[in-house]
Amino acid sequence: MGEEGKKLEGQNLEGQNLENRILESRTLESQNLGNQTNTTVEPVKPCVEDTPIKYILLAEDYKHNQIIMSRLLRKNNYENILVAEDGEEAIAIAKNPPGKIELILMDMHMPIMNGFDATERIREMPQYRDIPIIGLTPFAMKRDREKCLEIGCTDYISKPIDPQEFMDRVRYYTDRMN
Repeated sequence: MGEEGKKLEGQNLEGQNLENRILESRTLESQNLGNQTNTTVEPVKPCVEDTPIKYILLAEDYKHNQIIMSRLLRKNNYENILVAEDGEEAIAIAKNPPGKIELILMDMHMPIMNGFDATERIREMPQYRDIPIIGLTPFAMKRDREKCLEIGCTDYISKPIDPQEFMDRVRYYTDRMN
């Protein structure tokens, strides 16, 4: 390689890595072509492994609570939320989820099948033995909170929910699963 090949725009290329030399030489070649071509070089994106999408299952019959909790979750970058309106629907989703469920938020008082029965049935499924289930109970019902833990809930949150406490618990349990 001649002296002119070792220098680009007055800079000595010795000591620069190969990628920089190639990029600079391609830039000069493009500049020398003038307006003959309009070439845009896209940066190479690193290869990322396909990671399974993780979901939060929210079992809640009251639409207003569904909206509040879903918005809080999405606002905090939990985009994949599966909503069930009763315990039977929660079980059906748990049996055939579109991806891995990493957390279940379970209202304890729902029609058709309540959250207590649904939690017990979900805990019987091997894939959900270690998945956190947070029971959602009315503030005034102290016995419900105790029963939540007895039947297999990992934790409970009183309703109406406090947004900060709700998100703190969600983060705590989802971080533990990752």
